[in-house]
Amino acid sequence: MTLLGELPSLHVEMLSRIRAADSELTDRFAEKMQVNRHLDRTLVSYQGNRAQIGHRWCKYREGFSAELVRYVIERMGLRRGKILDPFGGSGTALFVAAEHGLDAVGIELLPSSAEIVGVRHAILQTNGKKLAKQIRAAAADRGWLQPGDRKLFPHLRITEGAFPEENERHLGRFLFDAAETRDKLLSRVLRFAAMCVLEQISFTRKDGQYLRWDQRSGRCLGKKLFDKGKIYTFDEAISDKLRQIADDIEGRGWEPSLFAPDDAGPDNLGNIEMITGSCLDVLPKMKARSISALITSPPYCNRYDYTRTYALELAMMGVGEDGIRRLRQTMLTCTVENRDKPDLPQKFGQETFRRASEAFESQTVLRLVLEYLEQCKQDGTINNPGIVRMVRNYFFELALLIFASARVLKSGAPFVMVNDNVRYQGAHVPVDLILSDFAEQAGYTVETIWVLPRGKGNSSQQMGVHGREEVRKCVYVWRRQ
Repeated sequence: MTLLGELPSLHVEMLSRIRAADSELTDRFAEKMQVNRHLDRTLVSYQGNRAQIGHRWCKYREGFSAELVRYVIERMGLRRGKILDPFGGSGTALFVAAEHGLDAVGIELLPSSAEIVGVRHAILQTNGKKLAKQIRAAAADRGWLQPGDRKLFPHLRITEGAFPEENERHLGRFLFDAAETRDKLLSRVLRFAAMCVLEQISFTRKDGQYLRWDQRSGRCLGKKLFDKGKIYTFDEAISDKLRQIADDIEGRGWEPSLFAPDDAGPDNLGNIEMITGSCLDVLPKMKARSISALITSPPYCNRYDYTRTYALELAMMGVGEDGIRRLRQTMLTCTVENRDKPDLPQKFGQETFRRASEAFESQTVLRLVLEYLEQCKQDGTINNPGIVRMVRNYFFELALLIFASARVLKSGAPFVMVNDNVRYQGAHVPVDLILSDFAEQAGYTVETIWVLPRGKGNSSQQMGVHGREEVRKCVYVWRRQ
């Protein structure tokens, strides 16, 4: 095993400077950092939504749990106003805010994720009993097993061969019948149900940076064969999903249902608005001092490519090859394939761009990390040269968003963010503290940084070179001055 002492002397020296600057920054925020034993990794991930009515319909791995949002709303004492989530995802923050009578607006780039919110919101506005009855009738009919016309799945290159032949045939029959359904909401819900089971009926599994292919597909990458376990038949998967959705709409689950409340009707729920697009485009145009709280979890600085992990869902939504490329380059930089965005000064305005640039350039730990990664790129020790550009642009774009959000938040409004620290080439990147430094310069008070009792380890590749070292998982709470 190659340990730190066996690294090139220049690397050791640069890592030592990073550690010293990291320690100094940690000391600066030490009084704000608190281990919060009410939080755990389940709450700050999608796992907490597995049993949550409505939230459990579609597996969205990159979100936080409804329980975390409830915890934040209660701790922050939010009773009125409008909540913003600029990385809306599957809408967890929006729907929990609505439960509490708060209005909510979300911004989401991926059409497939925005559709989750759109369908759930549409269901809230309709006669639930009637819709549930229609869904059950469609499930009982099982028309997808009958001969007839079918809709071809609009595959992307990276999704070709994703389904067993029989599953794709039944999926096509189902999608054809859904498209022919006269009731527009029922048609939309049926298509949504099919989108929710795509992974279950495919040879693939979402795995962060890409789709992992089961060995039965004939497309298994690498020497180690992967077996995802049971691949459900379309009949099994869609029957269960339709039943689940109908049960949740009727409130037959084991917890109170947002869709069939006992004491409150839809009139008591807050309004929900989802804007499909990039927050880099939308946030700078939002009305100043219009938002009472911001609760979000942006993409992490971890190379995850959402256009790959959600390729099946995006394909079904009709996003073609050109659309995938546009989405990949439009989203917040978090993958090595992202390129520079030259139009940011025009989008954010010269003053916001200047202030964010000054905050970015003055951040000592970040500057040292980028210098070190650039050195690793030059001497060929980094496993992908695009990492340097990715880390640089990730933090710069988030700096812009932090400064822009300070304009739209009301005085005293909380900004709550869930994010992970990361490590590259042995260099710990304290995302929580770097972004908190940006926040202070943007006019926020860092109220607290909730540290989860248990962090996460570095990758097996990094452990082999730099040893095992846990990195923090945190929830940051800033307050607009």
